[in-house]
Amino acid sequence: MSDKVWFITGASRGFGRIWAEGALARGDKVVATARSVESLSDLAKKYGDAVLPLALDVTKREQVEAVIPKAHDHFGRLDVVINNAGYALLGAVEEATEAEVRAEFETNFFGALAVIQTVLPLLRKQGGGHILGVSSVAGVSAGPVMSFYNASKWAFEALHEGLSKEVAGFGIKVTLIEPGAYATDFGSQASLKIAPGLDAYAGIRAQLFAYGAQIEFGDPQATLPAVLKVIDSEHPPLRIFLGTEGMSVVRAAFAERLALWEAWQATSNAAQGVSRMQVLDFV
Repeated sequence: MSDKVWFITGASRGFGRIWAEGALARGDKVVATARSVESLSDLAKKYGDAVLPLALDVTKREQVEAVIPKAHDHFGRLDVVINNAGYALLGAVEEATEAEVRAEFETNFFGALAVIQTVLPLLRKQGGGHILGVSSVAGVSAGPVMSFYNASKWAFEALHEGLSKEVAGFGIKVTLIEPGAYATDFGSQASLKIAPGLDAYAGIRAQLFAYGAQIEFGDPQATLPAVLKVIDSEHPPLRIFLGTEGMSVVRAAFAERLALWEAWQATSNAAQGVSRMQVLDFV
């Protein structure tokens, strides 16, 4: 039987709720957080002392810095930390306001950063832990009318990749979870915000929504075994797709990037000029 202690943001619905329930069902303990603690009451009723429901808005740094030590003190440790809270802002680059974009980054990037920076001293002191960030296939390939969400997830990906190299020596593992399209409530008002549209981009929007209507969405419950396998692995991956969408997207995206870089390689190499090392060798 497993005896890990999980800390999950955005645990009231979607992946966060599914993984919290899966952890509790197998005997783990869970600190389940959400902006409304009432949304977690059924978890507490079903699992009793195994779950600690806490109110947390990740955009409020002072709340993060208060909740995480409380969670750590309650169970004595934190083994698994999952940054799951986030939402998508849809709109062409010209359409959304700066305030709307900043708000998305406050949740998707800076909220996760606050959790990571607050929990790291505790994980280092206890000698290890596993930080998992819920990214997306949108974190490896960008598309029209999703640039802001893409940007927040690309920054999120870079943060975790760099972090993985900084904390490996402390026994801390890092994994980016990259789901494709799943039949969660991601399209709800809480998870999806749409900027007011301009007529100039109506055609692109229509293409995006038409494509979305044809997507075969995965079963979110089917993600649980994969997440548990990653968490229980002695050597978990830095990145893992959930679902079948990711590999086809990334193959096409990286093939296109490589082809473009190679096509312009002569120009790139010419821009090197005379290196400083060569100059110094001749002095």
